[in-house]
Amino acid sequence: MSAAMKPRTLAFDPALICALVGLVIFGVIMVGSASISIADRQTGEPLFYLVRHIGALVFGAVGLALAASLPTELWYRLNRLLLMVGLGLLVVVLIPTLGHTVNGATRWLLIGPITVQASEPARLCLLLYLSSYAVRRSHDLSASLNGLLKPLLIVACAGALLLAEPDFGAAVVLGATSLGVLFVGGARVRDFLLATAAGGALLAMLALSSEYRVARLMVFRDPWADPFAGGFQLTQSLIAIGRGDLGGVGLGESVQKLFYLPEAHTDFVFAVLVEELGFVGATIVIALFAIVVYRAITLGREALQSGMPFQGLVAIGIGLMLGFEAFINIGVNTGLLPTKGLPLPLISYGRSSMVTTLIALGMLLRIHHELHGSQKRLVQRGYVR
Repeated sequence: MSAAMKPRTLAFDPALICALVGLVIFGVIMVGSASISIADRQTGEPLFYLVRHIGALVFGAVGLALAASLPTELWYRLNRLLLMVGLGLLVVVLIPTLGHTVNGATRWLLIGPITVQASEPARLCLLLYLSSYAVRRSHDLSASLNGLLKPLLIVACAGALLLAEPDFGAAVVLGATSLGVLFVGGARVRDFLLATAAGGALLAMLALSSEYRVARLMVFRDPWADPFAGGFQLTQSLIAIGRGDLGGVGLGESVQKLFYLPEAHTDFVFAVLVEELGFVGATIVIALFAIVVYRAITLGREALQSGMPFQGLVAIGIGLMLGFEAFINIGVNTGLLPTKGLPLPLISYGRSSMVTTLIALGMLLRIHHELHGSQKRLVQRGYVR
């Protein structure tokens, strides 16, 4: 490579990095605060979950650095392998001898001392594959409904595997992100609207076909009608948020985390955050998420305009995926959406989510570097055929 073609400097997005660091700091603080009581009761070690959260953060930082150092062309060329890995993880977790069941859901793989939630890396792998498909088959995607249905069949298979775990929330995020990426990748508006309507109708049918999902919907409508059984999680979450007021009751002073609010350090950590840090703390966290999503989508648009379609779709897909996850988690905590088992990215305790999210953000940093840190080539060899 000649000197003219070498990157001049490392170019990373300062706004994205600041938002990332801010969310990680909030996450460490809130996992430590929200988990201390339950960790002491369950293990006798008050910092049990915090130590493991920090361990996942270290592993995730290594993954971020690796993703930021690898050329994005590698991910493009490995698209079929990534598809097999993504679907393979979702299949393997359902094998009785390999999948690990917690609270009736089989979502985890036990790899020695490490527990991996299969849906987290699987969804990222599928996102990369769909982005590559939209580039490789751009003509088919923009010319006919069949070009959109082919990748959606793969998404439907992955969604069925997620529902078998069951993980309805992850299936919703995967479906919404996939449709967004394929639409930006060139799918016709009428085909996109048809697929969206069909997907929404299918999800509604699935939600109404299961007794426990119907029960959740009924509780969601009026959690106070059954505050000590089906509505217990949501009512306790709303009590925590109500106590937070403007400035919160103070860090570490939450009452609801003391065995009242289930999953206080995982799915409902946002409620504890609002109780302790108030409206001000919640606003800052939401603003940080908004910065991450905005920068990802902006970066994707810039990449598309600069002749880097794969990188642009990956960036937009990551922004959509994180945005949907944060929106659903916060919506569940505040009673705007029915209860779903999705973590709040970078905030909730969840080692698989933390590592996968940091790797995805590392890809964003790499895309920004390739777009702004070197002399841009408008035509990427091998990207369109």
